[in-house]
Amino acid sequence: MRVTLEDIRAKKGFICDMDGVIYHGNQLLPGVHEFLDWLNKNNKRFLFLTNSSERSPLELSQKLSRMGLDVDESHFYTSALATAHFLKHQKPGCSVYCIGEAGLYNALYNAGISMNDVNPDYVVVGETQTYNYQNICKAVKLVHAGAKLIGTNPDMTGPVEGNQIVPACRALVAPIELATGKSAYFLGKPNPLMMRTGIRLLDCDTKDTAIIGDRMDTDIIAGIESGVDTVLVLSGVTSREDLKEMPYAPRVILNGVGEIAE
Repeated sequence: MRVTLEDIRAKKGFICDMDGVIYHGNQLLPGVHEFLDWLNKNNKRFLFLTNSSERSPLELSQKLSRMGLDVDESHFYTSALATAHFLKHQKPGCSVYCIGEAGLYNALYNAGISMNDVNPDYVVVGETQTYNYQNICKAVKLVHAGAKLIGTNPDMTGPVEGNQIVPACRALVAPIELATGKSAYFLGKPNPLMMRTGIRLLDCDTKDTAIIGDRMDTDIIAGIESGVDTVLVLSGVTSREDLKEMPYAPRVILNGVGEIAE
């Protein structure tokens, strides 16, 4: 069944990606102010479901505040939180060797997970600005010794200011996988564990929900596999040319989220 932009506007709830949809790095994308105003004026439920693990919900809220957007931290759920939730339920009180930033460390600590670089249960990798040969070697050694390998999300790349593309979590995990012969388990979209949590937090039926993202391999496939209508925005890493190679398609394609508010 064909889905129109008007059908999307009629949805009660919206799950939104952030990088490539709301901003590139510290640069707000066009139309985002209008989109947030439209969500609030029309009493829409919305959740920013991001595969980025670097920042906590509070930090993401503050980041948007610096860009002129007032969004409470309750509207954010990250792959760091999804990873911590998964490990807490898999092995309560476990320990990890972590390669990541403060958002990931805080999520793990808050879930009762401790840091351990001697004999951890898991090696956990997220995006970081301090990735180096030394922590790769440490991770390889620990995985060889029996630690299970976890990635916060399966994104290979991500956009930053100037529409440049940089390595993301999966690219950082790849050397450890290659050196150990072990495959990581990735949380984050399109993992159904994260999508189910997002839909539960949004408190909307799937038929009344749309997911908005810039990536076919995470956002759009997550929506398709969860039974949620999908909106691809071309403000991030995906172009119209890329769509020709894909065996699946979004319901609606927009240049940016501002078009929803028009």
